[in-house]
Amino acid sequence: GYPKDVIGLKLLGRPYVVGDEAFEMRSYLDIRYPLQDGVLSEISDRDIEVARHLLTHVVKSAEPGPNDEICAVIGVPARASAANKALLLKMAQEVVHTALVVSEPFMVGYGLDKLINTIIVDIGAGTTDICALKGTVPGPEDQVTLTKAGNYVDERLQNAILERHPELQMNVNVACAVKEQFSFVGTPTEVASFEFRAAGKPVRADVTEPVKIACEALMPDIIESIETLLRSFQPEYQATVLQNIVFAGGGSRIRGLAAYVKEKLRPFGDANVTCVKDPTFDGCRGALR
Repeated sequence: GYPKDVIGLKLLGRPYVVGDEAFEMRSYLDIRYPLQDGVLSEISDRDIEVARHLLTHVVKSAEPGPNDEICAVIGVPARASAANKALLLKMAQEVVHTALVVSEPFMVGYGLDKLINTIIVDIGAGTTDICALKGTVPGPEDQVTLTKAGNYVDERLQNAILERHPELQMNVNVACAVKEQFSFVGTPTEVASFEFRAAGKPVRADVTEPVKIACEALMPDIIESIETLLRSFQPEYQATVLQNIVFAGGGSRIRGLAAYVKEKLRPFGDANVTCVKDPTFDGCRGALR
């Protein structure tokens, strides 16, 4: 986040802020998302400068000593272009000694020690990345990147709520808060009741059905991609692969996700679908390994 004017600069006391701090001060900042979809969103000089600020902040957060060798592993969407990877590497090498660009779902699989006969589905904010692990570094044909992910759910949820309750004051930040509290697929286990604002006054509304609609909007493309990658394995391994379908990323926190996917894959046989225990850090563990 960058100050919009001299008042913002006075309030901030710094040229820019990053992460949660920037989000909390967004009313008087110009908020930028240089790696919004996991890769550089634009290739202009300004966007490269913003991405450089982000990378510099991350390195400083690690508090390296003056003589430490700094190594960076950067997770990117499964189907990120070679040009985008090269640009990320070039930029990273300005602030670290060694940099490596790795497919995000592959990092999750590496951290879990699941490198063969496994399908990893990583639901992030900008992209959902799906990777078939066959005992080798996955190629483009073993990976799928979908642009429907957490941000897409926020937009769908905002629209679905406003269709039913047009009087509510809504934006994607409110929709995201609803999603993070109540997200589910399949049969609801509770009523999703959330306190909104209407004409400045607090109003409580039942948003169970909009949450279900928005979250399940992700699923058809994910199921179809899993089926496609499953068929890419040798036939004698496909039953084993069905026992090793793993969901990761923030989207793996959606309630009922594993049971929902298992049911949708029933025509292919009995599937074992699991969600990682720590969606925030499981990719990082693979990077460290």
